[in-house]
Amino acid sequence: MNKVLIGSVITTVIAVGALVALATSNPTTNTATQNNVVYTNNKQTIAITAKGGYTPRLTEANADTPTTINITTNGSYDCSTAFTIPSLDIRENLPPSGITAIDIPPQKPGTTVKGLCSMGMYYFTIAFK
Repeated sequence: MNKVLIGSVITTVIAVGALVALATSNPTTNTATQNNVVYTNNKQTIAITAKGGYTPRLTEANADTPTTINITTNGSYDCSTAFTIPSLDIRENLPPSGITAIDIPPQKPGTTVKGLCSMGMYYFTIAFK
């Protein structure tokens, strides 16, 4: 076999694999607002999972409320473990497995807070209402 044919076969296999992954993914899991906010004693806790990105991608939370973001990792070794919230000057190196609690100050209505990996590749948004 010549090198061009081998390269074409490899490219085709990768493209088909990407299309299968895209077709079988559930977009609502990654983009929809989820029920991941728990309110107790005038505080709210937001649950986020970090592994190959952040889930859920969009969360609605109460404004003017003390907030803790609990980020859960489970065998996470990608860049989502190098976590940052640039607008709040927060940076955390998350462990490969465990829960990391990050307290953020109460936010005004209409504020959005974006959590990112260090590369800016993966993110999630919290919209405060």
